[in-house]
Amino acid sequence: MDRLFRREELALDPVDLAHLLLGAVLEADGPDGTVGVRLVEVEAYRGADDPASHCYRGKTPRNAVMWGPAGHLYVYFVYGMHFCANIVGTEEGQPGAVLLRAGEVVQGLDLVRKRRPNARGTGELAKGPAILTSVLRIDRAENGVDLTDPSSPVRLRVGERVPAERVRNGPRVGVAMAMDTPWRFWVEGSPAVSAYRRGGKRRQARPAG
Repeated sequence: MDRLFRREELALDPVDLAHLLLGAVLEADGPDGTVGVRLVEVEAYRGADDPASHCYRGKTPRNAVMWGPAGHLYVYFVYGMHFCANIVGTEEGQPGAVLLRAGEVVQGLDLVRKRRPNARGTGELAKGPAILTSVLRIDRAENGVDLTDPSSPVRLRVGERVPAERVRNGPRVGVAMAMDTPWRFWVEGSPAVSAYRRGGKRRQARPAG
């Protein structure tokens, strides 16, 4: 956590970026303090070649942030009640991002416990994409913020790299299309990794990520 990521480090294919982000620390400032979360579960989404991506059908006002430049936060509202956060990668003009699914709290633990008083242990504090944004106090106001800017309210710091032998991958969670694409990546053994649930039209009627 000694420095922020540089934009050029994040300008990668989403699958490569997903690997890079495991172990990175996302930190967010709030009126009551700063919370930092070590990322332990992520999902990669591309563009026109990925039916599960928000960018599959082209650029819109909603998904514009996903088209770059890299290093920005793409936040969207889902199920009429939750926010999900993604880190944008690839070269500018080529859409792609990585959905942040879960993390381990490494900064502001007491503050997070106040925000999540009913969590059953530290592994539950930032488990799941909607809970992750909730504990970091990320919502639509943070859509488009530059994670590489030291003055940004949300920043991405280089963390301890996860050894390759601890990284696992499998199908993405809860998507209605490209359900078997194995672009969910997680740190084996982390108690914060969420449970796998296969997607489908009953769960989600449009692409996610």
